[in-house]
Amino acid sequence: MQRAAAPRPGSVEKKKKKMKKVKKIKKTKKMKEVVKRLQPRADEAAAAAQQAVEEASRRARHLKALGRASGAERELEELVFGDSLSVGEDELLQRLAGSQRLNATERKSLQEDSSDSEVENEAKGEILSKKPAWVDEDDEAEEHVDMTHKYRKDFMKSDAEKILTKKKLKRRLEEQFQRAMGGVPAWADLENRKKPKRTASDSDSDEDEDDDLLCRTGNFVSNSESLPRGILKMSTCLPANQERFANGKLATVQFHPSAQVVMTAGHDRSVSLFQVDGIKNPRIQSIYLESFPIYKARFSIDGEQVIATGTHHKMFFVYDMMSGSIIPIQKVRGVEERFLRNFEVSPDGSFMLLTGTSGYLHLLSMKTKELISTMKVNGRCTASAFTPDSSKIYSYSKEGEVFIWDVRSRKCLHKFEDEGSLEGKCIAVSKNNQYVACGSASGVVNLYTTDVCLKENHPKPVKAIMNLVTSATCVTFNPTTEILAVASCEADEAVKLVHIPSYTVFSNFPVFRRKQIYLAQSMDFSPRSGFFSVANNKGKALLFRLKHYSDF
Repeated sequence: MQRAAAPRPGSVEKKKKKMKKVKKIKKTKKMKEVVKRLQPRADEAAAAAQQAVEEASRRARHLKALGRASGAERELEELVFGDSLSVGEDELLQRLAGSQRLNATERKSLQEDSSDSEVENEAKGEILSKKPAWVDEDDEAEEHVDMTHKYRKDFMKSDAEKILTKKKLKRRLEEQFQRAMGGVPAWADLENRKKPKRTASDSDSDEDEDDDLLCRTGNFVSNSESLPRGILKMSTCLPANQERFANGKLATVQFHPSAQVVMTAGHDRSVSLFQVDGIKNPRIQSIYLESFPIYKARFSIDGEQVIATGTHHKMFFVYDMMSGSIIPIQKVRGVEERFLRNFEVSPDGSFMLLTGTSGYLHLLSMKTKELISTMKVNGRCTASAFTPDSSKIYSYSKEGEVFIWDVRSRKCLHKFEDEGSLEGKCIAVSKNNQYVACGSASGVVNLYTTDVCLKENHPKPVKAIMNLVTSATCVTFNPTTEILAVASCEADEAVKLVHIPSYTVFSNFPVFRRKQIYLAQSMDFSPRSGFFSVANNKGKALLFRLKHYSDF
């Protein structure tokens, strides 16, 4: 057997040295790693210690500065208290009392000096109110304004006034403002504006309230709830029947009395219901009435039925939305008419008024669709309207006379002539029973108050709206009686919205240079005036969002 060779003594020592070196290297690496890890913390601690030392030295310097009184402070102490170190308490109190007496005398002298200073200030004001030493000619030169600009043409009184000075233009604007306001307002009359003299009997509480109002700050101006005049804030939405346009003339558009739904009906023999959201307006349902072009359609007051009359039919249809059934009313016993077209539903849901030929008005029960009574006007009746309480009926004849009927007794209470009417076309009563609007073939829409209509035979309208140049065929009030919509189906874009409180027309409707309304056939406002819709002869129910009203 072979024996293993014994290791050399030198090689063992070399190995031990190498092992020691390796261990030292590993230790140094570990130490470096530890130092690297602890170095940021050490730096932070050193910085914090340095900051604490600086803060302590700063405080010491500050306290030392405060401890040393300046020369001015020492002089002030000597003037007021004297040498406080060498003075006793009794003497110090006597000096303080003397200083208070001196302060009282000084106050009196200061008051006397203040009165003298006021006289001096007045004299200085007189000196300062002298004329300037020189005048810049460029400042005094009058600037001229071009009056041919489209926004200034209305202020020209003749073609010769193509250029006016700024002073004349300002005077012209003031004159126009005074005409619009009916004179100079009290707040703008600076010459005659004087503060009322208070008598001794006036209570001090009024003065205190005024002082409190002037002393407090806050928002004293809030948003007005009434609709402003001039420009109507509105936006154009997609048509209400965007998902199903009518093939031909759209005769009727009406909002549901309680749901966010709109109904359209037209000569394409269909009645459609749409959900109104102002964005997509999805279709809910459509019904088709064969061989029955629709002349007019209306919701019942409870919103459960739709009544539709045809263009050349004796019968009419009732669509029951709850059961989904279409009920034809072939003939109403006692009503002998060739055609049944125009009709109205009473606001309380009790009656249905059919407008017949030769001036006959047929009052039906809304529940049974049976005849209750028949009334007759002189001539031919063209339009009728119920009052909001369903107690009276206003009937407009072709001869321009308006008959007022009592629903209970079916007797004529009063009759008056519409001023300047050549032929009556449409009539509407406001929701608050304050106004009656009568539209005639001349395009004039006369606005009356109901009080005058019930008393006088020839009442004067509070406003004659002459913005239509063709026959006024449709008038309707919004639910708040702030807007009156008037339209004509004989001219494109012939729709105007009237601001009733001021009897002025909104200038931004319809939108100029953008033809979209065409021939308006029917109009309606949503239950809380949030939306306004116009049905045209192109089969569209145009939809507008009135931003002043927050609800549907």
